Amino acid sequence: MSESDFSALLPQDLDQILHGWLRDDMPSFDVGGLVVGKDKKEAHLLMKSSGVFAGKPFFQRVLELVGCTVEWDNAVAKEGSYIEVESGSKICLATVTGPVYKLLRAERTALNTLSRCSGVATLSREATERAKSLGWNGYVAGTRKTTPGFRVVEKYGLLVGGAATHRLDLSQMVMLKDNHIWACGSITKAVELARNAAGFSQKIEVECQNLDEALEAAAAGADIVMLDNFGPQQLRKDAAIFKEKYPQVLVEASGGITTKTMPQYLCDHVDVISQGKLTQGYSCVDFSLKIKQ
Repeated sequence: MSESDFSALLPQDLDQILHGWLRDDMPSFDVGGLVVGKDKKEAHLLMKSSGVFAGKPFFQRVLELVGCTVEWDNAVAKEGSYIEVESGSKICLATVTGPVYKLLRAERTALNTLSRCSGVATLSREATERAKSLGWNGYVAGTRKTTPGFRVVEKYGLLVGGAATHRLDLSQMVMLKDNHIWACGSITKAVELARNAAGFSQKIEVECQNLDEALEAAAAGADIVMLDNFGPQQLRKDAAIFKEKYPQVLVEASGGITTKTMPQYLCDHVDVISQGKLTQGYSCVDFSLKIKQ
């Protein structure tokens, strides 16, 4: 497949974020760096388990920030491609060059980012392809259940894997959850207050525990209703009733849904299936960086 290039989306302060990760890993002296010295060396980036390759711009920039260069094998290291690695074997994706102490200074931060981003992308690819194989044309989305300080990588991984990011943060879309409703007093009041502040430029989503709440939210002007923690049969039934009255309002199903259980929830009346597991329950893809001897 062609390379999935989402690098232009990355924030302007990415370097600041990456410097923070490097600083976290080396807050003081690096005695190991003293031991290996400053000679210029080459190292190979090796992929050791199968998965969707994702996180190329993060890996490259971390190495660049410490003064190293990365030369990719672009025939293999395509962002968004599924790379099959046979058990016990390794595939070389890139050659990294620089002073050996700087190579090792950035090694773990760069690999941690790459392995986790690829893990998110792999799980996202599995979920989206499963939904498409069943003929469903809605969105499989992540959630805001991301690792603090690591959100940009996990959200990026969702995109590379083919999933929707959902809202990126509290400022992107208004989501009124149960605590907002209870604190405000009613769904209608909460939606009206939110609309006064959000105007026309932000969508409003309301988390609903039953069909009556969804109907109230739509009547108040919500753009999206989340049917939260519904059983599959109840979801299908209530989504159909809701869409008959409010066909223009998006319906999101959420709450404990996994790729394994997702087929039970897919139907024509559900537009979005969100899975917190995509950024909370992923397995890392195995990479290593080995200095050429």
